[in-house]
Amino acid sequence: MVVGVDRYAVFGNPIGHSKSPLIHRWFAEQTGQDLQYEAILAPVDGFADCWQDFVQAGGKGANVTVPFKEVAFALAQVLSERAKQAGAVNTLYISSNGQLCGDNTDGQGLIADLERLGVAIAGARVLLLGAGGASRGVVGPLLEAGAAQVHIANRTADKATTVAGLFNGQVTASGFNDIPRLNWQIVINATSSGLSQQRPDIDASHLQSCRLAYDMMYGKEPTAFLNWSQQHGVPICADGIGMLVAQAAESFQLWRGVKPELAPVLEKITALVRR
Repeated sequence: MVVGVDRYAVFGNPIGHSKSPLIHRWFAEQTGQDLQYEAILAPVDGFADCWQDFVQAGGKGANVTVPFKEVAFALAQVLSERAKQAGAVNTLYISSNGQLCGDNTDGQGLIADLERLGVAIAGARVLLLGAGGASRGVVGPLLEAGAAQVHIANRTADKATTVAGLFNGQVTASGFNDIPRLNWQIVINATSSGLSQQRPDIDASHLQSCRLAYDMMYGKEPTAFLNWSQQHGVPICADGIGMLVAQAAESFQLWRGVKPELAPVLEKITALVRR
């Protein structure tokens, strides 16, 4: 540890796979910020203690990933509106008056990546697959970006209905088998199906008007959902690596007051992941 240098970290379990230390190192080099960023493996039932130890050792802020986003939400003394909407926190920082603040940059990361891909969100109908934390965190930002409708479809319909109930009438919900037959321009997979090379069990007819199929998962090869979407003629198919970099940039700006350029870092991290 370098004495006197501001410390940041990402907490998770597991955490060895995280690309966040590399991304934030590149952000720091690009913007001339002097900081240290590390990955910390916290015990599954010991995040709060691990965070306190980090702060006592000079920690200024952190990213939070699985399975600690809800614990971080409960720990934060001040929550942003988007963190409240998400019910989860992925970014922590200590305010100037010493309070622990929690934010969620996932949704803004998604919006930034959709804009990078040149897909119009304003007026679009969005089909969002999955009703977990990843899904809940992006509904509000999609509505703010002008989406005409967001329909949450989940294997368990009740869970989708619960999430939809947190928002206004533009947000609807169903099980996978009861998705309305509408023109969905954007279809987003927010499930973890890609981890097992599966895809959500929806009918291909929902892709007929789709301009963008987006999977929040990313890896060396396209996910099963993206392969399937491409086979059914969706013109733009993209994974979540751009969202990863964009949400990290939002966190970096919260901590340091400067917004890094996404393109050069996205190019480097993509080359690393795909090689």
